[in-house]
Amino acid sequence: MDDRAYWIAFNRVPGIGPARLTALLETCGNIAAAWNAPTKTLQAAGLDRRSIGNLVTARQHLDPSAELEKVLRRGYKVFSREDDGYPANLLQIPQPPPLLYMRGQLEQNDQLAVAVVGTRRVSPYGREVAAELGANLARNGVTVVSGLALGVDAIAHQSALDAGGRTLAVLGSSVDQIYPARNRRLAMQIIEQGALISEYALGTRPEASNFPPRNRIISGLSLAVIVVEAAKRSGALITADFAAEQSRDVFAVPGSILSPGSDGCNRLIQDGAIPITSVDDLLERLQLPTAVAHQEARGTVPASPDEALILQHISTEPQHMNDIVRAAPLGTSQVSSLLAMMELKGLVRQVGLMQYVRAN
Repeated sequence: MDDRAYWIAFNRVPGIGPARLTALLETCGNIAAAWNAPTKTLQAAGLDRRSIGNLVTARQHLDPSAELEKVLRRGYKVFSREDDGYPANLLQIPQPPPLLYMRGQLEQNDQLAVAVVGTRRVSPYGREVAAELGANLARNGVTVVSGLALGVDAIAHQSALDAGGRTLAVLGSSVDQIYPARNRRLAMQIIEQGALISEYALGTRPEASNFPPRNRIISGLSLAVIVVEAAKRSGALITADFAAEQSRDVFAVPGSILSPGSDGCNRLIQDGAIPITSVDDLLERLQLPTAVAHQEARGTVPASPDEALILQHISTEPQHMNDIVRAAPLGTSQVSSLLAMMELKGLVRQVGLMQYVRAN
């Protein structure tokens, strides 16, 4: 049986998230064995009584093969974190989602991605800034990631599309439950020039509790997060917190001290976020290429001094990114963005979770 069937089945078991599934895999060895494991093995993996009961019940009512067929029949893609098509950036975060459902297409260049997030109640100033950032990121070959929400998210998505770029939308519902309904047309455009992505099983409604966890995926897919406009308790600040935990750079657009909608951004800057006034600020910080250089990136641009430094610490034997960071006098986020760019250039290859080798 296709292993994805078991991953999908586990995705429908309440109480078994990334941490518990990881523990099961470490105990059982593979996903099929984990699905069929006896109670004593489940206990040895650290599952509590409720999780074990949920799994036993799911086995009685779920046919993994039928669940996979249902997904594929509707034309959706599904990737476990063991599959080659799983986003490389997302594999670098703690406890990446075990499974992703997708409508649309991921491309290798989507590793050069930046999240643009912010309030739903966007001001004219925030609207203008979000549109400019989304368009200019796209023109420079950077994929725009956001959450399909009204306000800043939708503006960033649409601006990237209008500029001929790519964009990824991470949902707080399943990929067959587009939310909000007002953005359904936008979602269809994104499928054509990017992808809709969700960790939630088909049929999952947009419950409020789904949105904070999805924000870790928005930041995890990205090399950096830009918060355009956010009030004190905006969900965009949750994304910024996840980004910081994941060693991603956090950028914030400065706003008026008299505007409640800019309070979150201004406080982020006070707490150490990087002020951003144009896309050039981000490109320079992350050492991302300009639009012209991006077109030449696949092998024709010579390595920068920092890339050459990193190459000194990579051989034909897999090297973990953390070891590279320790060996090179560069920060984690800088090494992460450089490795992503070097992979696009064909200088290195990722052969496992944060493991890199020199390309042949």
